[in-house]
Amino acid sequence: MRRHLVQLLRPLAQPQIRFASWRTRKAVKVEGPTLPPAARIDRAEIIRRTEAQVRSSVAEGAGVDEEVIQLIVVARRGIWGGLSGDKRAANTEAQASKRQKLNDGESAALPVYATQFDAEDIAAEERRPKKKVAVLIGYSGTGYKGMQLAPDQKTIEGDLFKAFVAAGAISKANADDPKKSSFVRCARTDKGVHAAGNIISLKLIVEDEDIVKKINEALTPQIRIWGFERTNNSFSSYQLCDSRIYEYLIPTHSFLPPHPRSFLGRKCREWAEKKGELEEWEKRQDEVKGYWEKVDQEMVQPILDEYSEDVRDVLEKALWLTAEHEANKQGDGDSKKGKEETKKDDPSVREQTNGATQQERMAPDVDSVVKLDGQAAAIDEDSDHEDGSATLNTAENDNTKSYDPNDPRSSMTKEERIARRKMIDEGVKRLRAAYVAAKRKYRIPEARKQRFQDVLNLYIGTHNFWNFTVQKPFRDPSAKRVIKTFKVNFEPILIDGTEWLSCKVHGQSFMMHQIRKMIGMAALIVRCGTDPQRLVEAFGPTNFSIPKAPSLGLLLERPVFDSYNKRAKSELGKEPVTFDNYTAEMDAFKQKFIYERMYHDEERENVFGNFFNHVDNFPSNTFLFVTSGGLEASGEADGPDTGASSVSAAKKDGGGHKVNMTELDSEDEDNAVRDNAGDEG
Repeated sequence: MRRHLVQLLRPLAQPQIRFASWRTRKAVKVEGPTLPPAARIDRAEIIRRTEAQVRSSVAEGAGVDEEVIQLIVVARRGIWGGLSGDKRAANTEAQASKRQKLNDGESAALPVYATQFDAEDIAAEERRPKKKVAVLIGYSGTGYKGMQLAPDQKTIEGDLFKAFVAAGAISKANADDPKKSSFVRCARTDKGVHAAGNIISLKLIVEDEDIVKKINEALTPQIRIWGFERTNNSFSSYQLCDSRIYEYLIPTHSFLPPHPRSFLGRKCREWAEKKGELEEWEKRQDEVKGYWEKVDQEMVQPILDEYSEDVRDVLEKALWLTAEHEANKQGDGDSKKGKEETKKDDPSVREQTNGATQQERMAPDVDSVVKLDGQAAAIDEDSDHEDGSATLNTAENDNTKSYDPNDPRSSMTKEERIARRKMIDEGVKRLRAAYVAAKRKYRIPEARKQRFQDVLNLYIGTHNFWNFTVQKPFRDPSAKRVIKTFKVNFEPILIDGTEWLSCKVHGQSFMMHQIRKMIGMAALIVRCGTDPQRLVEAFGPTNFSIPKAPSLGLLLERPVFDSYNKRAKSELGKEPVTFDNYTAEMDAFKQKFIYERMYHDEERENVFGNFFNHVDNFPSNTFLFVTSGGLEASGEADGPDTGASSVSAAKKDGGGHKVNMTELDSEDEDNAVRDNAGDEG
């Protein structure tokens, strides 16, 4: 009876439900809890609401007694199904929909990874035995929408499955559905993330001695099969994996402090002074003290001095407009209004700010100011004119625009205006290049490396990482994860003039974006001179809007199967599942297809520079929790997480304006391939 009642209560979170008392057999109508769109409410809160509503039905004489109330309250599976999605129900519904379409004469679209053979081909194929195996793989995630199979996206598993079919390791009868081969991954990786070692378990036809060679021939060079190991029939690469080791490579210039004129750079000092912590803050930044001032004096100012006064005025305003604009916002009303009107009427400022819409590639995080990498303006070098000059959307490009008589350009000929525009374009490019060069020349001191390691050490142990993933409330038990080690290699890697650090994290399992957010938080604490205890606060119930570091640097090194391997030989008569026999091939693959691609992409696209520029100049208080003001500065100190509020998509900045944190936190989540198992990748 109890089981029957639980099944009846599974759709409990729907607006209207019906269930029957097993004693009275009387139908009872209950208003189900209302769930906000795309919100995940605390499960305990749903249980409380459900109990109250059922008790209300009892009070109205609906015939539900105390025993049934308690059965309802403990029917957790039905309740949870309404929160995060009942996977079994969803699969059942999908299969029913598929059957209905077939019954209606519609042909179901095959997933991109599936192959449908004719019945004659399937019947003619020789039947061969399948064996359960653990397949050891490596891949570069560039150009793929993640690891996990997706019906309409290019994924690593999709290419692997097609290669298994092409090589004859999967029969034609099973070529349309990986489930027929018991296909299971060990660790899911996100879009663009690489893996030197990963494992999938499935049933394959492995009679051919050269089956690995055949599979690799059917794959692109950026995906490799290292080999396979025979396992027992119940082996699951996901269930039997003890832990996973990830590597993250990050340029050392990521630990430079925000430029003193950037939004975050100014706020760090302001809040340190406000809280009386200026001396402690400066001590934590001692090894990088004066770095940007020296760059401005030795590299930036000489470039500005080469230009005429009117061009230099434009470039200087482009460099420091953000600081001036923010200062105006902080002033009193009359002063603010006057300064804004002055800026509005200044043609040189108008000329530069009109180009802001051209900056989406180099500085997509800025709303109205053309930013330079590091802290100021840049232009889109891909948006070139036919004459070779980069685009600045100025009035000089608009032949229909009337000019202000006070505008110095009014007396210029068309040729003079074009020449002036080209000088400004050139100056912006040179200034941006100067800051990028200054970053790449940076060599991290030992003290700063040790500071980074000290912060990473705070992750070790069992903690609640709900702030380091998406759509998990503080009270969700699955947010607690175990980190075994998190080590920085103190010997930097020097590639094409840029210095990199490698850090490896060994954990039991990881949630979506967890590692990237862990790196992002640690880097912000070091570069902003934050008290490391701010990281410990992020394990608590209060919400921190932590940005995730670029996926470019993340690499799954290998999964670990120690428990299985201990009994594989003695109890199961199988070889251990390990990558030890393929170390040389894996190292060569990592160097060619992962490391070199990382370095090349960073050199070409300045991924890390743009990421930290985004954070440093983000025009709200969202990331100011890394200042001495903590959550007070970021406007998040409104109280502990209550479940529903923890996943709210909208937050407010310091000025009371709503900031869409869903967009901030997920520039690629719309295309990301998700997995309920929740591994990082």
